[in-house]
Amino acid sequence: MVNIIRFFRLQNSQTKAIILNILSIVCFSIMVIFIRKASENLHILEVVFFRNLLAFIVMLPILHSTGLAAIKMNNTKLFFIRGFFGAIGMLAGFTCLTLIPLAQATAISFSKPIFITIGATIFLGEIIKARRIAAIIIGIIGMLIIVQPGVNSLSFGIMLAIIAALAHSANALIVKKLTLTDTPQAIIMWMVIILIPITFIPAIPVWQWPSFETWLYLWGIAILGTLAHFSWTKSYSMAEITSLESIEFIKLPIMALLG
Repeated sequence: MVNIIRFFRLQNSQTKAIILNILSIVCFSIMVIFIRKASENLHILEVVFFRNLLAFIVMLPILHSTGLAAIKMNNTKLFFIRGFFGAIGMLAGFTCLTLIPLAQATAISFSKPIFITIGATIFLGEIIKARRIAAIIIGIIGMLIIVQPGVNSLSFGIMLAIIAALAHSANALIVKKLTLTDTPQAIIMWMVIILIPITFIPAIPVWQWPSFETWLYLWGIAILGTLAHFSWTKSYSMAEITSLESIEFIKLPIMALLG
């Protein structure tokens, strides 16, 4: 572990960002499996709520060590806009995993690099390089092959997956903007604080207490989600967002491996 940390510290900012981004993708991919497992015995709206509540508990020791100053909001309006898109993305993204095959949900999520790259060019002034354009084209082709518009009907699950991709893309652009003024701890902590009451309300009508096995999956979702979110946010603070989006495509072999 010491050698790994030493190796990481010796890398330049771009390489560190790539490593952190890959780590976040691995954690998010495993989290998806846990989401599907938890939703077998618990309504998905409750799974979304517990993902945020338990993530808040997971982060309390970090908050204790860093102090309240580390989570000060320097751009309050942007935090709440981010909470709005985060809620839509999480509710739509979690729900679509229970309605369509995992491969299809993963393929549709590959549209995020497309939306993010276009958005980063328009709103953040980043320059798209040729290899990034090539990665976008590959992503579009791959998504169309698997989704097959015109062959498969546009089901509710597919529509939710597309909505989630759009919301997560907007969320990513906001996070990149926030990294210029706020700490990763603040960005992560305030997301779950804002989403706890938002996601609790729709969970009330379907409320039931999780079983012991489901609790294990819920804690796994919270821990992996927090680690993934921190790595992802930190990577955005270290490199241009468009230089990282093509890495998203390694999710396909990871999801294939995880089943």
